[in-house]
Amino acid sequence: MIPAKYASFLFGFILSMFMSAIVSAVATLSSIGFVNDFGAIWASAWLKSWMVAFPVVLVVAPIARKLVNALTVKQN
Repeated sequence: MIPAKYASFLFGFILSMFMSAIVSAVATLSSIGFVNDFGAIWASAWLKSWMVAFPVVLVVAPIARKLVNALTVKQN
């Protein structure tokens, strides 16, 4: 098991993996349609987008948390 101190890093890793996979699949499908080599084309697009998405999630997630905290109120 992974120590809890790495939880936010692991969360960003998993979130960026799923989100970039879904978004790149939708973008690839809408751009080229479901062609014979769709899987290979999508996998290439996904890997490139994941390489961008993972560090972006690590940077943006704390900012998003602060914004959410500023825009919401805690209820008792």
